[in-house]
Amino acid sequence: MTATGDVTANRIIEAGRQLLIRRGYSGFSYADVADAINIRKASIHHHFPSKTDLVIAVLKEWRAVFDADMAALQASGAAPLAQLRAYVAHWERCIADDSAPFCVAGMLGVELPSLPEEVASEVKPFFDNLTAWLEQVLESGAKNDLVKLGSSVQTEAATFVSVVYGAMLAARAYGGVALFKDVTEGAVERLVKTRRRTRSA
Repeated sequence: MTATGDVTANRIIEAGRQLLIRRGYSGFSYADVADAINIRKASIHHHFPSKTDLVIAVLKEWRAVFDADMAALQASGAAPLAQLRAYVAHWERCIADDSAPFCVAGMLGVELPSLPEEVASEVKPFFDNLTAWLEQVLESGAKNDLVKLGSSVQTEAATFVSVVYGAMLAARAYGGVALFKDVTEGAVERLVKTRRRTRSA
């Protein structure tokens, strides 16, 4: 693919991502993509023959960006709780500036029963990667006596995902980021292990 072709494909993917976030899989067509970036539908079909192809490309890019961001966060040496706060702060910014008010994988997850099988099979790996990262963060925090776990690492990670995605949905329903911030901050604080004060002699 030429450099020009790469740029066009990237523009199509970005338009598809925004439409998925705001309308879901069933809520947009190639006509909407064409209107969004002022391109002919034939050009879209040239790069992505079907809507399924485009949505899979969007999901794969979304997962690749997430994986890279989480790897960078881990490589930074940030403490486990700082990593969790950075994760929720990312979503807080995205909701506040409306650049990504909902997760693509989360939106598709809602529609999972009605999605083409090829698309549905790409949704689960995103959440597998997300929960695997959270499990590593929580396990590290527990080992370093920074995080308290009320249940297994797997259950705590799944609970955290559920809270964050539920807060995203609530933020959309209530039209603001304040509730998302309150709920997710509470979810992180619940995991903070308080240190006992030692009595002075």
